[in-house]
Amino acid sequence: MAKKNYIFTNKEHPKKAIMSTILGVLSVASLILAAYLSYMDKGAENMRYGAACFLAMIFAFIGMILGTAGRMEKDKFYLFCYIGMALNLAALGLVSLILYAGALL
Repeated sequence: MAKKNYIFTNKEHPKKAIMSTILGVLSVASLILAAYLSYMDKGAENMRYGAACFLAMIFAFIGMILGTAGRMEKDKFYLFCYIGMALNLAALGLVSLILYAGALL
């Protein structure tokens, strides 16, 4: 007879961290989509793509703040905190890369 190992805990994922992950996914997806659509338009400068990148940058900043705030909570699971912070950091890196590439060309 196999012994069943149950772990009972009252830990949960912080809601701020889950929101941070959602904002990170939205930011990265919108940046990739804006870059792809701009590439398909042969580099045409469309205001919609710029506005999408600007909103993605704002979402990434807010997501970093929420992920950090979720990590500060005690007795919680931190998986979504780390995922959210990584995605938002990647989004900020993509915005920086796009701005750097735009300044050189």
